[in-house]
Amino acid sequence: MAFSFRQIRYFIAVADAGQVSAAAANLNVSQSAVSSAIRNLETDLAAPLFQRLPGGVSLTYEGHQFLRHAQNILAAVSEASRSLRRSGKSLEGRVSVGLSYTVAGYFIPQLLTRFSKSFPDVRVDLRETQRPEIEAEVEKGNLDIAVILVSNLQNRDRIGSKLLVRSQRRLWLCADHHLMAADRVPLADVAKEPYVMLSVDEADQTAYRYWNKTPFRPNVLFTTSSVEAVRSMVATGMGVTILSDMVYRPWSLEGQHVEVRELSDPVPSMDIGLIWNDEEEMSAPTMAFYEFLCLAFGDVGYGIPEPGLHAG
Repeated sequence: MAFSFRQIRYFIAVADAGQVSAAAANLNVSQSAVSSAIRNLETDLAAPLFQRLPGGVSLTYEGHQFLRHAQNILAAVSEASRSLRRSGKSLEGRVSVGLSYTVAGYFIPQLLTRFSKSFPDVRVDLRETQRPEIEAEVEKGNLDIAVILVSNLQNRDRIGSKLLVRSQRRLWLCADHHLMAADRVPLADVAKEPYVMLSVDEADQTAYRYWNKTPFRPNVLFTTSSVEAVRSMVATGMGVTILSDMVYRPWSLEGQHVEVRELSDPVPSMDIGLIWNDEEEMSAPTMAFYEFLCLAFGDVGYGIPEPGLHAG
């Protein structure tokens, strides 16, 4: 088995965008180049990574499994590139990092492990709390930087932000649900089903923002702050939900399958990124943390768009 780094980048871009054409536009390459790379990658892996739909593509079970490995590969190469640029330089100190709940559980752990290996003398102090408090603490200078759902960011006057990754939202349902017969499901049909609402990280508020743009409302059966509770209820057929690919896993804790379907109505992605106080000077450890995460989700060899601050 042999596949290229270019194929990995193109695969991640398509998984993020949900469309080959959109991924090609984001990568500034031709659509045929992306399609060819994905086909060759699937041949090399002997597994279908995407399900082709009329309006785009969705990850298969194999695709979801491979996505995590692909992101690890991209991050590892990015780290190698950064290490070469910083070779011979040591860095000491500490950086205080705020995390929202979803980020702490599903996004940051592996990245923190790699950062600590790259910067063993930088201590990372973590604080998990809700977005409003994180924003307030960043503005006061009590947190150096934070990783949150930037799509929910409120105070943009003094707080700088950098998008790292967009995670598409899709409909979750049990394996034998009647809506599985459709490739794309309208919110009008979702509204007819019992709905399990996630509340953590303002997920319910986000949901109602896009529901309120339609004449329909979710038929909420149960509201919970536990993603695993949502997954189990959906897998057993108690209800459906709309959540992002970042928290999707194909199996519940009980071993029952969770399926996904595209939505035909516009539903925003879950956007994860960095925030910092744009009126304060970043310390060298904070800048290293910022640069590390930007490189982990950016193209190797390209300049990093830095905040309007400089390492001190």
